[in-house]
Amino acid sequence: MEGLSLIQKLAIFVLPMIFAITVHEAAHGWMAKRLGDKTAEMLGRVTLNPIKHIDPVGTILVPLGAYLLTGFMFGWAKPVPVNWNNLRQPKRDMGLVALAGPGANLLMALIWAMMVYAGALSLQHFEWLGVPLMLMGVAGVLINAVLMALNLMPIPPLDGGRVVYSLLPPKQAQIFSRLEAYGLFIVLIMLVTGVLGFLLWPLVGLTIKILPASDLVTQLIPVILSPARS
Repeated sequence: MEGLSLIQKLAIFVLPMIFAITVHEAAHGWMAKRLGDKTAEMLGRVTLNPIKHIDPVGTILVPLGAYLLTGFMFGWAKPVPVNWNNLRQPKRDMGLVALAGPGANLLMALIWAMMVYAGALSLQHFEWLGVPLMLMGVAGVLINAVLMALNLMPIPPLDGGRVVYSLLPPKQAQIFSRLEAYGLFIVLIMLVTGVLGFLLWPLVGLTIKILPASDLVTQLIPVILSPARS
């Protein structure tokens, strides 16, 4: 399959990216509500409406910039507000609320993988539909696998950092929480040095491997990541 044009690449990446970050944040709010905190619900954040979650920088500028520089979209939405004091068991429930986001990304990766499978089945009779379904599905799988792996990194304020905090004894948890002020700088340094990719890609690859149509997804990833043709 030949490379994609810029318009084609944007067409297959934009929708999966919006859903990936929107559902991720909505899942945090949904879990917090179930565990006793309705802050996100009262602010209208337990919703799949992307407008409620859009961050001008993280949802628009960063994904476009990342795409132009790397050919791959990456970004974030406005964090869902959670009042930890309202949770029934704040320390434990913090970890559960944090895990809801990556869990939502894993579920979405599964849904997008099923789209790849459906697209492959329709190729024989509806190639005009099957190919776009497959390519958008692959983009959806990749974006959600990357966001899940990234957010599971044990660095506050990432979700993995929240999980570690919830598991540590109180004294050690307080010491660990001090890393939050430097968390984003740590991630940026890891990104620039290549350490982040070295750590993330094994989990991304494992996630893709356990999904339906994993062989087809793996084959098509180079197609959607290849430089856009003019």
